[in-house]
Amino acid sequence: MNFKNIIYSLITAFCLYSCSDDLLDTQPLSEITAETFFNTSSDLQLYTNGFYRMWPSTSIYNGDAITDNIIQTELSDEIRGTRLVPSTGGGWDWEYLKDINFFLQEYEKCEDEAAKAHYGGVAHFFRARFYFDKLQRFGSLPWYDKPIAPDDIEALTKPRDSRAFIVAKILEDLDYAIEHLKAEKNTYEVNKYTALALKSRVGLYEGTFQKYRENSGYETYLEASVAASLELIDNSPYQIYTTGTPNMDYLELFNAHDANETEVILARAYSEDLSIGHNVNYYTTTSSYGRPGMTKALVNSYLNSDGSRFTDIQNYNKLSFIEEVKNRDPRLSQTIRTPGYSRKGQSTSLAPNLGATVTGYQIIKYVTEPVYDTNNQSLTDLPIYRLGEVVLNYAEAKAELGTLTQIDLDKSINLLRKRVNMPNINLEVANTTPDSYMANQYNNVTGVNKGVILEIRRERRIELYMEDFRWDDIVRWKAGQTLTQPIRGLYFPGPGSYDLTGDNETNVVIYEGDRPENTISGVQYYKLGSDISLDSNGLIDPHPDYNNRQFNENKDYLYPIPRLELQLNPNLEQNPNWN
Repeated sequence: MNFKNIIYSLITAFCLYSCSDDLLDTQPLSEITAETFFNTSSDLQLYTNGFYRMWPSTSIYNGDAITDNIIQTELSDEIRGTRLVPSTGGGWDWEYLKDINFFLQEYEKCEDEAAKAHYGGVAHFFRARFYFDKLQRFGSLPWYDKPIAPDDIEALTKPRDSRAFIVAKILEDLDYAIEHLKAEKNTYEVNKYTALALKSRVGLYEGTFQKYRENSGYETYLEASVAASLELIDNSPYQIYTTGTPNMDYLELFNAHDANETEVILARAYSEDLSIGHNVNYYTTTSSYGRPGMTKALVNSYLNSDGSRFTDIQNYNKLSFIEEVKNRDPRLSQTIRTPGYSRKGQSTSLAPNLGATVTGYQIIKYVTEPVYDTNNQSLTDLPIYRLGEVVLNYAEAKAELGTLTQIDLDKSINLLRKRVNMPNINLEVANTTPDSYMANQYNNVTGVNKGVILEIRRERRIELYMEDFRWDDIVRWKAGQTLTQPIRGLYFPGPGSYDLTGDNETNVVIYEGDRPENTISGVQYYKLGSDISLDSNGLIDPHPDYNNRQFNENKDYLYPIPRLELQLNPNLEQNPNWN
């Protein structure tokens, strides 16, 4: 049994031991009797293994579907602007926090000082992670650092603490974790480097959240992100993964079954031996599960392979698919099907399957061999923290602080570009000639670093595509209006036969009226206006009924607190404009 299977076995054993029938039971981990537990290193390890249930699962790769990164057959309520206040649920759950605080109340009785330090660090890390997730969703929160008795009405009806107080407590927990966690490389368990990666993320998030709302004090958070990021860049065993295989490293980073230990700081493990899988292959290849696709606007954002802007080409929105994807940033052909694509382990060239993607841009990130196409059979480990994100955090935080240098770019983002043989970002050139296409998406970016900030945002969206960052980025940048921009896909000038692989063979036929009688095996047939809709410019319009979407700047950056929670705790206040 390999190491990641051992990790899963420990977590499974823990749940069998302590979780009874329902992970949301009101007494899960704290059913353990403190008098007979928390005495040994094994006790501490067993208990904290239960915290790993907090890791996201499929949202790592399909979380972008609530944004303009991945479009499906049904638009999310976030994109449509139709979210409602739920009666219960809605993400306002506190079970994991109770488990963590119970551990922190009891664990110091263990006499193993080394174990106590490390697993105490694990608990502080997970409490920081818990509160950061809630902060991103709801804003300010009530802070609890100890278990609450069922009859403690004062604690149960506590009002929210300030956002600044919550962020300070998150960073305090992370500093404790960084100081006490083991500095041992481990792809599937929390360590010092995991805590540094989260601090890098938290500092950037809150710093830009406050800056783009014109609040003072944002610099402190950005500086915290810079410090944590720099520690990982300069003094950790991780580096940007490269194999020496030109333009292939990015694809290999995500379609390998086991997480790449060179770059991935922490991953969620999956195992064939333990029958624990996910469904990314099924999600991206079948016509019956959402039909996810990249948007035309994002495809346009990928630079040409020489570093020039694709959107500077005349009539860039009316190029054939083959011309559109030719000589582009190699990450485009490693994220969606383009001419020459074949499934892992096979050699047959495949066209995009328009039946499996509503935009025509079919996603291939994380996709492995066809044998794993059945639902919940995919085994690729999913990254939760990787150095690729950290170097992006570092460059952005420095740029927003106004302290970014060319040296900073060369030790961060330009490593990602080097991986795929793309030209470096030049700080002076970027700031001298800001990209108008990017500026139209983010019209609140100003100042001397406008150009390079836009380039960093381009790089971030491309590099972290399908890793569930887009919504949080939109929120912190106060860029909600990007979700109201037109959603479009592939260009087809009208009915006709189309070659999408470059082999001069027809792959797609778009027709009007009756389906052609003499159909060709292997060719895709779509009826215009029924199977496929085109706008007046010939671009696929996957949702013609939702072209007048709204985003409420005074409400939609936060989620509502459920009605029942407001009734149970009269001292809670609903988020603005959700009443």
